Amino acid sequence: MVNQATRGEKRRVMYVENKDGQIDGLSARIGWVTFSKTGLTIYYRDKVLKRSKGQGIRGNYYDEESGDEFWVSGVKKRGSNAHWAEPVDTYIDSDAMEEYKKIKGQI
Repeated sequence: MVNQATRGEKRRVMYVENKDGQIDGLSARIGWVTFSKTGLTIYYRDKVLKRSKGQGIRGNYYDEESGDEFWVSGVKKRGSNAHWAEPVDTYIDSDAMEEYKKIKGQI
C-alpha cells in the first residue's frame, strides 16, 4: 500500500517521538520502521504503532499496548524533526546512521 508514511516501501528510516514518555530512555529516535500490509500500522523496536485517524491530540499514532501517543514522520533534510515549540533530544539508531546521512545529503 502506498501512503504518505510508507511511500510504497516496506521499510524506511523515520523519526519516532513518544509524546507521552520515552523510547528506551529518550523522547525521540530516528531508526528503521516497517509497515503492515495496509500501511496503517508501524513497527518500531518492540512497539506496534497504530494510525490514530485524527483522534490523537499530540500524535498521529498510538502504541497498541500502552496507549501512548507517538509522532512519526519522515526524516527532514533541512534539520530538526521535532516540533519547534517542543524541542527534544533525538538519538539516531546506529543501524540507521548511514541511511540517515544519505537522506540528509551527507553521503
